[in-house]
Amino acid sequence: MNNAAYKKLDYSLALLSTAEGGKNFGCIINSLHQVTSSRPPKFTFSLNNDSATCAALKKSGVAAATLLAKQAEDRLVNEFGYKSGRAIDKFASFAVQTDSQGCPYLTDGMASRLSLKVTETVAIGSYTLFICELLDAEVLGDGDCLTVKEFEKRGEDVPPVAPVYHELSADAGWKCTVCGYVRLAEDIPDDFICPICRAPRSKFVKRSEA
Repeated sequence: MNNAAYKKLDYSLALLSTAEGGKNFGCIINSLHQVTSSRPPKFTFSLNNDSATCAALKKSGVAAATLLAKQAEDRLVNEFGYKSGRAIDKFASFAVQTDSQGCPYLTDGMASRLSLKVTETVAIGSYTLFICELLDAEVLGDGDCLTVKEFEKRGEDVPPVAPVYHELSADAGWKCTVCGYVRLAEDIPDDFICPICRAPRSKFVKRSEA
């Protein structure tokens, strides 16, 4: 089977967020899809079971999905795609809004917002598929959404924990030994600096050797 066949698909990047136990949780996903045109329309997305956002959403039952605008800053993906909500408040350095369900969301660098209610979950291996109905929607900016392919044209890597598109082997890329960021490349230049923790190239190890 040639895996390149389905890697021709492209996906919009979104920030999926919820609140639970007095804390805000959020992560970058590229698995959001509208699956019905009924009223209210229904959407699906999947989350890695190991993520703090997944655990929080299973308890809260509601989420905000904000689609990143094409001009969104890299730091949005870096902050919400590589760091753990169990260790830090990812929203601390951003201006946060709250929807009618109490879910946090951002407006800067975003194209639109969807407020969603979980109606069903399906276990799929190490992921959970969430089936949701739309509660509210808002346009936040002009222009198109940022997609996986557009983000990669910047020379950046989509977070390995994003549900689709990249299938990583155990030794794919280079890992920062300080923060755990993974650079998907055969090699990295001597002057490379980790986009998350600013660690130098010397702190990176080949994942096959980690």
